[in-house]
Amino acid sequence: MDPELEAFIPFLPDLDLNDPVTARKHVAERAAAVPAPDTSAMDVEDRTVPADPGVAVRIYRPHQGVRGAIVWMHGGGGVFGDLDTEHPWAARTASLSGAVVISVNYRLAPEHRYPAALDDAYAVLTWTAEHAAELGIDPERIAVGGHSHGAGIAAAVALRARDQQGPPIRFQLLNEPGLDDREETWSRQHFTATPWMNRDKIATAWRHYLGSQPATPYAAPARATDLSGLPPAYIATAELCPNRDEDIAYALRLLQAGVSVDLHQWPGTFHGSQAIQSAAVSQRQITDLAAALRRALA
Repeated sequence: MDPELEAFIPFLPDLDLNDPVTARKHVAERAAAVPAPDTSAMDVEDRTVPADPGVAVRIYRPHQGVRGAIVWMHGGGGVFGDLDTEHPWAARTASLSGAVVISVNYRLAPEHRYPAALDDAYAVLTWTAEHAAELGIDPERIAVGGHSHGAGIAAAVALRARDQQGPPIRFQLLNEPGLDDREETWSRQHFTATPWMNRDKIATAWRHYLGSQPATPYAAPARATDLSGLPPAYIATAELCPNRDEDIAYALRLLQAGVSVDLHQWPGTFHGSQAIQSAAVSQRQITDLAAALRRALA
């Protein structure tokens, strides 16, 4: 493990995803203790996207250089996370990429199981395309992306938009995505004690998300049999992440389907380690993600 990251392991919360309410409380408390990001070079606005029900979003609009936007889904296993916990990351992404970031407060499991979160994200994508002029963006330069489970939702949004002839998506920015509910890969089977997220926690998150219903490709994009015609993708994986092998396999399948892919495997990192902003490798991860988005929307 990267020595800088290893030093932070004793301070990481040990979340019990069997108790989602308490897990949300702990994550919210830790997020509130993080220094507020510098948003002086952008406008930040909370809106509600009309849907059934309405979806809360937070829009980050840089003052200069805006051409495109990204509909962004936070991480948290589909169980925790919200606009406030994602605020530092969303603001940094907007600042470094020059893109309008539309952070989505999708509904959480187990109170709202699949497809609630996907429906929320897709409604925001549609709204973004319809309001491109108001947002000051090119409707042909809209990306989707996210962290962890949120990245899995972003991948599912891309599949649904392709299949339903929805709004055109320019790019997928998928950071350590949760793509497969099955435990068939080496990393899912063997990473039982990795920091922050491990095999059992991810399995619990999938149970909350799916309930008793079978997984479909829109719930678990790795189950999709046809990946052709999807937007170009940037996929980042962490060496010590249970999702690692399913992410690499998905990237290879996209390539085999004729989709352009930028795959980054970050050595010595673990799931979510990019949030440790004082570590040099975390800074490189964040900068690289933002740079990929900037290039894609140029």
